[in-house]
Amino acid sequence: MGMDDLVWQATNNRGMSPRRVGLLLEHGHLDLVIRAAAERGEWFCAEGAVEELCRAGEFGRTLEVMEPFVVIGWRPALWAKADILLRAGRTEEARDLVRPDEAGCASTAEHRDFAQLLAKAGRVDEAIDLLVPHIGESWIRSVLVEITEGQDRDERVLELITPYAEAARRARDEGRWDHSCSDARELLARVLERAGRADEAIRILGQDIVENPCLTLNTLTAYAELLARHHRLDELRELATGQDAHTVLDIYAGALRDHGRAHEAETVMRDAIAADDWVGYRAWLSSALLRDGRLDDAIAVAEPGFSWYDCSNLLVPLVHLLLDRPEELLRLLEHPLTVPHHGHEEFQHWWRAFALAGLGRADEAVALAEAHPDPWTDPRIVKAGLLSTAGHLAAAAELRDLGTIEAREELFEVLVRQGRAAEAVAAHPTVAEQRAAEQRAVESKPESVPLREDGYSPEPPF
Repeated sequence: MGMDDLVWQATNNRGMSPRRVGLLLEHGHLDLVIRAAAERGEWFCAEGAVEELCRAGEFGRTLEVMEPFVVIGWRPALWAKADILLRAGRTEEARDLVRPDEAGCASTAEHRDFAQLLAKAGRVDEAIDLLVPHIGESWIRSVLVEITEGQDRDERVLELITPYAEAARRARDEGRWDHSCSDARELLARVLERAGRADEAIRILGQDIVENPCLTLNTLTAYAELLARHHRLDELRELATGQDAHTVLDIYAGALRDHGRAHEAETVMRDAIAADDWVGYRAWLSSALLRDGRLDDAIAVAEPGFSWYDCSNLLVPLVHLLLDRPEELLRLLEHPLTVPHHGHEEFQHWWRAFALAGLGRADEAVALAEAHPDPWTDPRIVKAGLLSTAGHLAAAAELRDLGTIEAREELFEVLVRQGRAAEAVAAHPTVAEQRAAEQRAVESKPESVPLREDGYSPEPPF
């Protein structure tokens, strides 16, 4: 394990990924995760083990897991150790471990991280004081608002951020855009709301919207959500049915549903589609109908967009909502209105195979996959994925034992599900093997590879 390997893992989400670590922990294999962190330098194993051990109150073991990563100077490990100490009640040790350089060499980010640690330790005033010299940075003001949530420091926070909110207003009145204060008005409204001054927050953002037609989408969204949270549906309706409907009509419709007025929300969206057949309206309504169990109605709303060049806003959300409901997914894909869409025929192909596998119809799923004229990856791995989905784990494991890095990664999950977790960890490629394979792939890659016009690469859900 070296610094370069750790950076590569964290940057590329490689090594044993968080999802695979989670699978081991879900099946009760904490000791294997701890061993992989120690013996293989698996950063995500270390993170997963630390969280599990802290939850169990085993802080001594937790520190042992993290220490090898701390020793080599991996800064995320240092902060993880400080967090462990904090959770163990060893507050002063945690503070001393990561205290910023008093000589003034520490970065703003280090001050931010230390302030967050202080806030967790209950030293909220110290945390605020640490951030004050950097309060001119918009992202620091956001951190200030975050760490003081529920800490009874709203009045002090308001004193600190109000000057920037006023500066933003003056810039707006003068026809200027002050990027350094761009989100100060929304932050001000957020703090006012949590301080029990929601009417004032609504007035401030509402005035901004009336006086400045060129506000950001963030401001419009923040104002609409603020109105929704405080049941100001008449004002929200007025905003949502004006020139900003594309941005906030879904918030209004969602608020109606939250108030038990689902039929009214549906009518609002259907009227909007009739007046302005925008993809966003269809996407929202079709997803809402599907959540209500109205699959045929959801398909009818979405289907005009299934054959559009980019189907991602209409068909894809429906499929994702049905990935764990294979019978309904197959109904969607075999519905007469669900037609192949330009440049994306492989979507239906992989989804249909996955749905068949989920229903236990493994032979049909495999036949469909094998019939595809342009497989996206090694067909044996695709077949193994379908067999695994259908519950044929032994056959899937046999197919995935191909020796390639990709196949060994895929084999891991099948073996864990078979109760062969130790074999799964042993089969999983090491970080060094993954990096070497990646380097070989880069070196063997042609200088120019033609890309699909839309840049999309399909990925089946298994």
